[in-house]
Amino acid sequence: MARGKLPSPQMGLDLAPVAASVQFLCGVDEAGRGPLAGPVYAAAVVFDPSRPMLRGLADSKILTARKREELYDKICERALGWHISFATVEEIDTLNILHASMLAMQRAVQGLAEKGVTPDLVQVDGNRCPQVPFPVEAIVKGDSLVKAISAASILAKVARDRELLTLHEVYPQYGFDAHSGYPTPQHLAALAQFGATPHHRRSFAPVREAIARGLVAF
Repeated sequence: MARGKLPSPQMGLDLAPVAASVQFLCGVDEAGRGPLAGPVYAAAVVFDPSRPMLRGLADSKILTARKREELYDKICERALGWHISFATVEEIDTLNILHASMLAMQRAVQGLAEKGVTPDLVQVDGNRCPQVPFPVEAIVKGDSLVKAISAASILAKVARDRELLTLHEVYPQYGFDAHSGYPTPQHLAALAQFGATPHHRRSFAPVREAIARGLVAF
């Protein structure tokens, strides 16, 4: 995706005929646009239309960590297909966080298709769509309105939180296990004291400012 070229809200597609005959709906969402550290994750989920819908699905942000973990395993078991992907810190700093998020979502849908699951329609949380070779539309608050998007938000959030727990083992002084990289007072204080790690997003202002002050951790 070219830098500076914003993805369009609905990519100019007439979705009415598609939506009327959707059997395999793919929900897509990302996790980690706001943090100062770590990759941005995305997931794509297609549920089996022949099986009852999984209960308890909701926007991952309103669920407890324990509930998300429980649902993660159930989603992976119940879904017809699912795939989790990410964009790296380097890609975030090169492309900007919006385009990196779109790239992660594009990779999630591509990974799903490579597993043999071809969606009739892709619905993405938010107001922008990644470039994918399927009919696609953006749904504002889709993680609360569309079950497949809710499921994708849970997979992406759990996968990213697990990655930050791994990062915490290497850099326990930053408290990644508590804030998952978000700019909390605890994280900002650690950044000011210990400097930026290689896993911090250098294009984000607090990290950029720490580096400018010579605060770099290894």
